[in-house]
Amino acid sequence: METVDLARLQFALTAGAHFLFVALTLGLVTLVAVIQTWATVTGNPVHERMTRFWGQLYIINYAMGIVTGLVMEFQLGLSWSGLTEYAGNLFGAALALETLVAFFVESTFLGLWIFGWNKLNRWAHLALIWVVTLTAYASAFWIMISNGFLQNPVGYVVDGDRLRMTDFGALVANPAAQVAFFHVLGGAMIVGGVFMAGVSAYHLRGRTTEQDFFRKSLRIGIAVALPATLFTATFGGLGFQTLQPAKAAAWTRDTAGLAAAQAELAATHGPGDYLPPVAWVQAGGMTMMLVFAVLLFFCGASFLLMLARPVVHGFRLWHWLLTAMIPLPFVAMIAGWIFREMGRQPWAVYGLLTTAEAMSPVTDGQVRFSLAAFVTVFAVLIVINYWLLARTARRGPDAAALGDRPIEAPSPALTF
Repeated sequence: METVDLARLQFALTAGAHFLFVALTLGLVTLVAVIQTWATVTGNPVHERMTRFWGQLYIINYAMGIVTGLVMEFQLGLSWSGLTEYAGNLFGAALALETLVAFFVESTFLGLWIFGWNKLNRWAHLALIWVVTLTAYASAFWIMISNGFLQNPVGYVVDGDRLRMTDFGALVANPAAQVAFFHVLGGAMIVGGVFMAGVSAYHLRGRTTEQDFFRKSLRIGIAVALPATLFTATFGGLGFQTLQPAKAAAWTRDTAGLAAAQAELAATHGPGDYLPPVAWVQAGGMTMMLVFAVLLFFCGASFLLMLARPVVHGFRLWHWLLTAMIPLPFVAMIAGWIFREMGRQPWAVYGLLTTAEAMSPVTDGQVRFSLAAFVTVFAVLIVINYWLLARTARRGPDAAALGDRPIEAPSPALTF
């Protein structure tokens, strides 16, 4: 592989791994906020325990996601300095806002929520998790604004050898970013809903004594996942209207469209191959749609089954299938990401800066070393995250430490 291909592979693997953490984080934090709202309003102890259990799983995934997210910032400077020098005034502005939201506002309020159990007023504590949820959405929004600029550059002028922002409103209103944000948000709700339903089904299949706890959790997960699939499909359909001509032609295998897109780009930028890899675009898009079809059918059938309490408690084949479905939304998310990003190639900023031009002046050996190092670290983090999530999920709500009342030491006896 050429140096640029190795650098692309490195960024694809690390960004894709980070994306998996983000998807589950967005989905779970929403579900935790909704459950805690119900627990706060009604005072139901079951929902309070549900908040603690699912909240602990959310915190584990969030913490590991923060670690993987930090690596992305380093990679932009190490491997893609050409992109930051050329388009940093626009691409970097949105990333800076995301950093402020995620690492300052979201993390601060999450810390208050974690350590505020049994110390803050219940309504104030509820407000904290909603601030965390909204800032998580804001973080995802600014990431998609940044990515949307790469897909459809707007709000700029060329100033010498770099871009300069002229219209921040156009950058924010970019349809390639707005539609994608809601599409990703819907996908995250599917991830969170199927995860909650699958873990609950695992416990119900094992004839847990926490029948009421996991019956409610299973129903909440499915009740979120089903409408989320329809929501995601709606914005996915709208997203096809924002595709670049070359990507749209690659998806439909339109030979004439591909030739027209190549001729237009070559006339502007000179000789070269400016078409995306058709096989990758097709594979990513088809995988995303096939998995979506499976999820839509299964969530629809599960919604009907969950209405019967005896089925929820005793249909073990359905429980097994629900647990086995947990990886599918992640597969759909990654396939959709491949479709979106591979369809932009060979451009880092579509029509303005190629991926090869965006690279830092690094050697083949340096890229190979960083690729091996990053992949090793990310593989370890993914294994640790999976192990922690699986262990916490298997141990059930009684093992959740989040929100436990601290054990107060007895007062020492007075001596004279």
